[in-house]
Amino acid sequence: MSLTTSPPVPETRAPAGARRITRATGLAAAAGALLVIVLLSLAVGAKPLSPGEVWQGLVDEASSGYPVVHQMRLPRTLLGLLVGMALGLAGAVMQSLTRNPIADPGLLGISAGAAAAVVSAISFLGIVSFLGFVWFALAGAGAVAVVLYAVGGGRNATPARLALAGSALNAALYSYVNAVQLLDTASLDRMRFWTVGSLAAAQSATVVRVAPFIAAGLLLALALARPLNALSMGDDAARALGTSPGRTRAVGIVTVTLLCGAATAACGPIVFVGLMVPHLVRALTGPDLRWLLPYCAVLSPAIMLGADILGRVLARPSEVQVGIVTAVLGGPVFLHFIRRRRAVNS
Repeated sequence: MSLTTSPPVPETRAPAGARRITRATGLAAAAGALLVIVLLSLAVGAKPLSPGEVWQGLVDEASSGYPVVHQMRLPRTLLGLLVGMALGLAGAVMQSLTRNPIADPGLLGISAGAAAAVVSAISFLGIVSFLGFVWFALAGAGAVAVVLYAVGGGRNATPARLALAGSALNAALYSYVNAVQLLDTASLDRMRFWTVGSLAAAQSATVVRVAPFIAAGLLLALALARPLNALSMGDDAARALGTSPGRTRAVGIVTVTLLCGAATAACGPIVFVGLMVPHLVRALTGPDLRWLLPYCAVLSPAIMLGADILGRVLARPSEVQVGIVTAVLGGPVFLHFIRRRRAVNS
């Protein structure tokens, strides 16, 4: 009697329709989680509010919670939503544009460029309003993005060269920021909370003024999804698919400049949000930016507001600034990514 073995069953992938449904369901769940965090952001603080008090504070001007919700927590929450979205999208675009999985506006000097320009405007020109220095932040972020791309090797840039160039720019620019603060003690109090990244001083006017810049960056980022997907296969393949590599890179730099510059102008430099979220999202969606970018636009604000809530709780009745919380949380995550990449490459 002969023994026969059945051929191995080939591994099958889920149909495209099923994958789309799964991703869409995950995106809806992420939006639901963001809504819960928004409600927590309105309720948690030095004076905790119940869900009923939050609702009354939103709709009833005569309620005791109305000044707390409308004047303090609602602008802070809306600004956290916008800034978190901007940083997450900027990180995803940078990682795709540079093919560097550890690219982040805060680590590669983009936020430092915006910070250096704003600190210069505050110290030397006496500018303190958002409308006054948002243009300085955009110019500083754009200049550093161009310099980083050129110094890192342009289209031949490698992750290692970009990381080294970004680290050098970051160190030099933050040294300049610290020097200006030490030499100009009159401006130090105005800058000290801003330079660590804070939502505590959020105002409705700032939210209204920063929203158009971040909305423009959001639209550009979403429009870049297909071109960046094509560019990830190489310049020749991108051209064959009808994508111009040069135009895609130029629009990518403009997008990162708008998102990072506006976010930094609004609440100071905040690191690691643009690094952590795209990595977490990529495990759910894969590298397809048509899904990765919408996920980042939803989950990045959730991380941002979650860090802000944590900062309010840890040092109550005072608080820890959100930029410090994201740095403490993001540092171990960054080291984990580095160790994982080293293990994969070895």
